[in-house]
Amino acid sequence: MTPDKPRVVLGVSAGIAAYKVCELLRRLTESGHDVRVVPTRDALRFVGEPTWAALSGNPVATEVWTGVDEVPHVRLGQTADLVFVAPATADLLARAAHGLADDLLTNTLLTARCPVVFAPAMHTEMWEHPATRANVATLRERGAIVLEPASGRLTGADTGKGRLPEPAELFEAARRALARGGLPADLAGRHVVVSAGGTREPLDPVRFIGNRSSGLQGYALARTALARGARVTLVAANVALPDPAGAEVVAVGTAEEMHKAVLEAAGSADAVVMAAAVADFRPADYRESKIKKSESAGPAPIELVRNPDILAELGRRRRDGQVIVGFAAETDDVLANGRDKLARKGCDLLVVNQVGADLTFGRPDNAAVVLAADGGSTEVPRGPKEALADVVWDLVADRL
Repeated sequence: MTPDKPRVVLGVSAGIAAYKVCELLRRLTESGHDVRVVPTRDALRFVGEPTWAALSGNPVATEVWTGVDEVPHVRLGQTADLVFVAPATADLLARAAHGLADDLLTNTLLTARCPVVFAPAMHTEMWEHPATRANVATLRERGAIVLEPASGRLTGADTGKGRLPEPAELFEAARRALARGGLPADLAGRHVVVSAGGTREPLDPVRFIGNRSSGLQGYALARTALARGARVTLVAANVALPDPAGAEVVAVGTAEEMHKAVLEAAGSADAVVMAAAVADFRPADYRESKIKKSESAGPAPIELVRNPDILAELGRRRRDGQVIVGFAAETDDVLANGRDKLARKGCDLLVVNQVGADLTFGRPDNAAVVLAADGGSTEVPRGPKEALADVVWDLVADRL
């Protein structure tokens, strides 16, 4: 392996989804990672050794007897910066959880002292089986990151939960795990809820009242929480972004739909982060037909009514030990308005940022001040939205 490049061991177990991992490997190598592919013996029935070797630029081995003089069953795990297993079948998860070492991949997992990520893929019944759930829980308790599989089309005509997430999102999961390096998975065993995007309140079949939120900050919070070991429920309103690998995504449209979804998910959550831009008002009346323009008269006034205050209700309903985080997008008197909102909503932390035509919405960067109910504040300089997300989770983890 090349010492000046991040060293990734890409484990591949015997699932039909192995073909999708070729794209993950290409993304890793093209972005400057030195990747050693370690497939199981049966994984080569799906994608052959020449493909893995050509795409990675490194030799491929499945057995501990290949290149014995280099002791690969020890060296690969010892020298890796990340071990990423995709797809991780039910069989592979079971062998890893029980500490078996009957091939090169399971030996590598036992010797790894770096972040280890499993991306499961299997039929829904196998994923939901108590044995698999117990194995996943064991691996997570030991500090491994086990992503939740996606829902969708499986092998044949079957559909359900168990699909391998898309390669682009697997790459993001790998990148986030590498960015954390040897830091502990401090959200392991925690369930967090994140809201993202902007709600839309319909006027008629073609028009709505909405806002400019893209969902980028909420998705950065979800990806970062996943990299720290959390189980993530992402409630997304009108977001045109790929689902983060490992998150359970609940799609909503209006503020009332978000209200219902967030409160339902929050019942079992250790932390709730309300990053979505939720409309304060909605039209009192929905027109079943498109509102027509009159040539002789101006537009009719639109009567508005209040939407549910989700953040305030979370504060009132919180369970013991639950951490509630709100967001405040302000244009004027940013900190004064933020402190007022923090006091009114009853949350533990409030992320206050200034918004405008060229600020925050739709941009990859953000700057904010995180206000705390105990009077503290943390300033976050402008930078990638994932950097702000990490600061938020640092503060949440301190309070859990």
